[in-house]
Amino acid sequence: MTRIIAGAAGGRTIAVPPRGTRPTSDRVREALFSRLEHLDVIDGARVADLYAGSGALGLEAASRGAAHVVLVESSGRAVTVCRRNVATLGLPGVRVAAERVEAWLQRGGPAGDAGRIDLALLDPPYDLAEDQLAAVLTALVPLLDAQAVVVVERSARGPEPAWPTGLGRLDERRYGETVLWFAEPTADGGPVAGIGPGEPVAP
Repeated sequence: MTRIIAGAAGGRTIAVPPRGTRPTSDRVREALFSRLEHLDVIDGARVADLYAGSGALGLEAASRGAAHVVLVESSGRAVTVCRRNVATLGLPGVRVAAERVEAWLQRGGPAGDAGRIDLALLDPPYDLAEDQLAAVLTALVPLLDAQAVVVVERSARGPEPAWPTGLGRLDERRYGETVLWFAEPTADGGPVAGIGPGEPVAP
């Protein structure tokens, strides 16, 4: 079990799949959402939680005021858990897309019912190849709002994601074995001027 940290459903617990996923720890989620609230991108946002697992990231966003949240997950076991968690919490504007992330993006993501994505949260398996992640990020770019924020959770032992044209690094935060990479739309896909990486945080 894990818990929603803050907002309308703060303190309530949700289920996690028995195996096959790697839930983001409460500590990392708390730090992540503190950063996102500082960036003012959650309230009223259209959120895509890609590789959703239990749906903890997307549900945390919904609890904190996101308007539309899509939990995209292909594992049947995890989809069942996501749907159960959505029903248990009863937060408005949350739905589950039971399909592969690549297919969901190729279909245009949420454009048909919620518009462009304001916040994309990606927590892929650590063994997802870097070229596969790069392809997902490339497909994501045209679905983003101009002021969107993208967060990619990866192993601290791995490289920085290969940002495609139109997406550039905004920040990074390290928490033990986990690193959060923040990016936003840019004209040329390069780093955002004047914003450097965050300070590492001790395990």
